[in-house]
Amino acid sequence: MMISQSNSLFFWILGFGVLTGLGLGFGYASATPPAIKWFPPSKTGMIAGTVVAGFGLASVYIAPLSIFLIAKVGLSLAMFIFGVAFLGVVCFLAKFLVNPPEGYSPEGAKPAPGKAVAAKAFDFSPGQMLQTGSFYKLWFMYFVGAGAALIIIGGVAGMAKKSMGDLAWIVVALMAVGNAGGRIVAGAVSDKIGRTWTLLIMMSFQAVVIFSLLFIGETQALLLVVAATLIGFNYGTNLSLFPSATKDYFGLKNFGINYGLVFSAWGIGGFVFPRISQMIVAQTGSPEAAYIMCVILLMASSLMALMTNAPESIPEDVSLLGRIRPKLEMARKQTVDVYVGTRIK
Repeated sequence: MMISQSNSLFFWILGFGVLTGLGLGFGYASATPPAIKWFPPSKTGMIAGTVVAGFGLASVYIAPLSIFLIAKVGLSLAMFIFGVAFLGVVCFLAKFLVNPPEGYSPEGAKPAPGKAVAAKAFDFSPGQMLQTGSFYKLWFMYFVGAGAALIIIGGVAGMAKKSMGDLAWIVVALMAVGNAGGRIVAGAVSDKIGRTWTLLIMMSFQAVVIFSLLFIGETQALLLVVAATLIGFNYGTNLSLFPSATKDYFGLKNFGINYGLVFSAWGIGGFVFPRISQMIVAQTGSPEAAYIMCVILLMASSLMALMTNAPESIPEDVSLLGRIRPKLEMARKQTVDVYVGTRIK
């Protein structure tokens, strides 16, 4: 709604850049944690994938609708319509987004024999998580997986327009369908074979598809559509695998903020990779070197996936909150003891 009232670059940076970016992060990172908490661990991947599939499917309707509205009423009024519509729909649906009641235990939530030790991971605070190597491995893989795909996603509409003209939106829509499908499929598969092996498969597959772009010409529309759909599929897997892995490794107690920290890799990757790609294209006149860079980093990430596991122990929380929490708890206990003693007397 802000940018509908001005053509100023400052307002577009603030509105479409900062505020819309914050909205994306808030919407995605706040919807996933409560959804996962309602279901047993055996369904974590599938539930996370199903929830974030909506995030990926949005392009299916928003791309053609944007073209239609801008052609009919102009850019400013189209932005105002979108702003009002999103405000109403999101605020209404947000009322139904709630955590389970305290003490709630979903059916089938009891750990399988021999897996009771994994319950220790449920106690990780953000400060403790940041002291583990598992966090930084997850963060780097997310950074690469998201950033590499966003290079292609950001430029695929332009590539498609050269070969398909006004039908280029079909490529964007198919990529969105692949994006949503990848989230659900990867989540369900990871519940069966584990997050590590699914990450390995996803990263390797994405590397192969991006490598194939080196041999697809701008006039090969069919191959471009297939490649774009597969890239969208692989990109989508990131957004279900990494919240599931965060929950598995660090637990549900602080899942919201813990995954928020992991999710920062998505935003930074989306900034760094396209920027580097633009610099490479400016210097060489071709994106091929950027594709090769992505392939190398994706293969390195696939190998890193094999070395990424849940932490075996919980480190001491050296954060400020971690240091003062025991003192606060002791003061609370002493206050209760004094009150109870006084009442008894």
